[in-house]
Amino acid sequence: MPSHHKERTAVPRPYVILSVATSIDGHIDDTSATRLLLSNADDFDRVDQVRADSDAILIGAGTMRADNPRLLVNSEERRAKRVAAGKSEFPLKVTVSASGDIDPNLKFWHHGGEKVAYTTDGGEETLRERLAGLADVVSTGQELNFGELLDDLGKRGVERLMVEGGGQVHTAFLSQGLADEIHMAIAPLVVGEADAPSFLNPAAYPGGSTRRMKLAEARTIGDVVLLRYLPKESSEA
Repeated sequence: MPSHHKERTAVPRPYVILSVATSIDGHIDDTSATRLLLSNADDFDRVDQVRADSDAILIGAGTMRADNPRLLVNSEERRAKRVAAGKSEFPLKVTVSASGDIDPNLKFWHHGGEKVAYTTDGGEETLRERLAGLADVVSTGQELNFGELLDDLGKRGVERLMVEGGGQVHTAFLSQGLADEIHMAIAPLVVGEADAPSFLNPAAYPGGSTRRMKLAEARTIGDVVLLRYLPKESSEA
């Protein structure tokens, strides 16, 4: 007798790109009140293209507080191409906050298109009250669960996710084996401050310290060097 039970087909998770600019000594900012500009104009334009090619862009709440970015595709031409291809003018904007303590007046919430904020069961009520219609609020459980986050984004049709930091968020994706690609732009300067934020924090990373990732590309962009790694693949060297 034929079964009428339909098996659920899993929605694929987005392809995850970690995008970062660092100093030679691995810092993503200094400790001053002003944001440290590590990229040059041509590299900022490259980042704008990666944003335009993505379905969603993610930053953590800490980066949002520190930099107060709009997180947009800046090129009118690139936005027009997205619309012509049947996409929204701007990628979905995503953030994560365990506590739900986010200022609703930050630029992130008032520019671009749709937004979604992931939080915990403990932060959900606070975040819903704070944002009140500015974003879709989703709890991933008792703790921030980045796998659940990716599953939810997949259900929303996100195929390509660009993660722009900060260090805690990059560390979570990479240490949990959730990053497919790393775009690292290295600027020709040294920060040298012990308390300056870094690209990655101490964690147990897949394969440990002897595992060599595959280097997919290395190129110069003015005075910046772009390295593109594939963390799920190993170097043959």
